[in-house]
Amino acid sequence: MPFEPFDLSGKTALVTGGNSGLGLGFATGVAKAGADVVIWGRRAERNEAAAEELRTHGVRVLGQAVDVSDEQQVTAALADALEEVGKIDCVFANAGMSSRPPSFHEMSTETWHELMNTNLHGAFYTLRATVGHMVERSEAGDPGGSIVVCGSLLVHSGVPRLQHYGAAKGGLMAVTRSIAVEYGRYGIRANMIAPGYFESGLGGRDPDVVALRETQIRERNPIPRVGTPADLEGIAVYLMSDASAYHTGDVIVIDGGKLVSLL
Repeated sequence: MPFEPFDLSGKTALVTGGNSGLGLGFATGVAKAGADVVIWGRRAERNEAAAEELRTHGVRVLGQAVDVSDEQQVTAALADALEEVGKIDCVFANAGMSSRPPSFHEMSTETWHELMNTNLHGAFYTLRATVGHMVERSEAGDPGGSIVVCGSLLVHSGVPRLQHYGAAKGGLMAVTRSIAVEYGRYGIRANMIAPGYFESGLGGRDPDVVALRETQIRERNPIPRVGTPADLEGIAVYLMSDASAYHTGDVIVIDGGKLVSLL
């Protein structure tokens, strides 16, 4: 049989925050390429709705109600998932939240920590557990695995009133690159995807602000439209597949050209 580098048959992906938005985009892409999928999300009914959608691609899907900010839930859910699916070949650390206080100096300590608990600490719990699983597999003679972290353009630029969000994503960029350095010898690679402006469904968005932002994107972006979850399907398949076996420690921007535009 010819080598098919983008064929994900026989592989399983774990997608945190995979029941909607960007996470569902990642999950849909790899499911179309033949991967089984484990979805983590806080709402069981949304997990099941997403799972039913993904099953139309002929793959196995497991939905688990998990709040990634709870370390014990992460540990228990991964153990249960491994009993059910056997192994995790790729993790998409995507779960996150957003909020926008009136200004940085008016940001409450509670607002800062609430976001960090999910976006940074939740990703840490998830990555630590799944990297450990991949190391165990490697030591048993089954090397390899892909870590994919959902970042943001805020790792390269600043946005008013989102210092907490940018801090979490910047921290995760450093974590991702250090995982790449430490675990490459196990065949584990780690990369970050930095999306531009996507309507992802995160909370805390004023409808008037969203409408203005979308108008600006259409007027100024080299590709004059807002990103959609479908725009992330291809990069998800690439980073999970054997086609990216020598690609690690990178931050891959998917933004319609915004970062390189002077407008």
